[in-house]
Amino acid sequence: MRRFTLVWLALFAGCGDEGGARDGGAADVAHDILVPPADVLPVAPTVFLPKAALDPAEVAIVVNDADAQSLAVAEYYRVQRAIPQGNVVHLTFSTGAVLDPVEFATVKADLDAALGTDIQALVLTWAQPHRVGCMSATSAFALGFDTVYCNTSGGPCGVTAAVDYYNSDSAYPFSDHGIRPAMALSAASEQDAYDLIDRGIAADDTFPAGDGYFLRTTDAARSVRWSDFIATVGLLSHPGGLDLTYLDNSAGGGSNTLVDAVDVLFYFTGLADVPGIDTNTYLPGAVADHLTSFGGQIPSGGQMSVQEWLTAGATASYGTVVEPCNYEQKFPRTSVMLPRYFRGATVLEAYWKSVQWPGEGLFVGEPLARPWGASAITFEDGTLTIETNFLDPTRNYQLVAADSADGPYDPVLEDISVSDTMRTTIVLANAAAPFYRLQETP
Repeated sequence: MRRFTLVWLALFAGCGDEGGARDGGAADVAHDILVPPADVLPVAPTVFLPKAALDPAEVAIVVNDADAQSLAVAEYYRVQRAIPQGNVVHLTFSTGAVLDPVEFATVKADLDAALGTDIQALVLTWAQPHRVGCMSATSAFALGFDTVYCNTSGGPCGVTAAVDYYNSDSAYPFSDHGIRPAMALSAASEQDAYDLIDRGIAADDTFPAGDGYFLRTTDAARSVRWSDFIATVGLLSHPGGLDLTYLDNSAGGGSNTLVDAVDVLFYFTGLADVPGIDTNTYLPGAVADHLTSFGGQIPSGGQMSVQEWLTAGATASYGTVVEPCNYEQKFPRTSVMLPRYFRGATVLEAYWKSVQWPGEGLFVGEPLARPWGASAITFEDGTLTIETNFLDPTRNYQLVAADSADGPYDPVLEDISVSDTMRTTIVLANAAAPFYRLQETP
């Protein structure tokens, strides 16, 4: 009896372009496939899964040559994440807290000219500037500077432009939406940045069994996400899902903070300052943020900076850089973010897809952290078994087979679905075809 296990990390495109050509190029092909030993090649099928996340080769590292820390962090990240040298773009611009939109226009033009259409996302390697005019740095580099993404209604509060990348199924944000989502490796020191990068890498494919906390505080204005918190726990807190807890201190009498907790995986709350975050221990890949006005101002805008979450041990966070008022659309919806993260997206993709109006929000962290990325494919005695987190409970899937990688493919298992966001197992007995593909049912 021969038995071996293969793991595929990134395969066919999702979002309505199953295995088809993109941008006039050749059809998508599988990559990062472990080839079985030669003596079992005739019986071991190749399996293609939906593309669920960005690949390091699709990410560009943006460096500010005027910032020594940016240069050092960029090189460390490139090496640790095996990002091609050609994906590093060197620019030079002012290092203050706020970059003038006029200067930014030249910087952005130089960046765009250096990027190929294969680059889908950006990694910014500095802490400042955290703003471009009235936009966050990550949103300005992702979207281009435009006042439609800012409060321009004449008052202190206003609606800002939405992006169609919100809650998108696309694994190709630039090709499909014209957006290169960006995240900043923001850290108080080079060593802090290296530690952040190491945490993100350590998170990959660990399927962490930590705890998530969603805290409604006595600060009513900053706790407007509480109903979404409840919805998130309902979506994912089940066998095969995550251990999530909703804590309601809106009436007082309890605590507005989480302290001395271990193996924290998620911590979402609403306060101007969140004391005690350094008393908790955070698992690699942990995400934490607090809804407040100026969390995205670095190092501080009079309220707790998102950078403090990273210093405490989180792998990603989010905060706004100008007064947003408490529009829920300007902050992460955890009911979008967590399911996508759990189904195999990178933290960059999951976080960006959870913010409907992102213009004023700064995304910080290690962008490619992917705790739930791997699918395990086992072939034993003619039975093909696929274990994966990729399935969306709102969709239906089928397993199709072919004699060649290019097809044609015919269904061999249909009506594959899950009732909840969870890891699931798909089993096909007598798997005799050399190629299989898991895809959404047309």
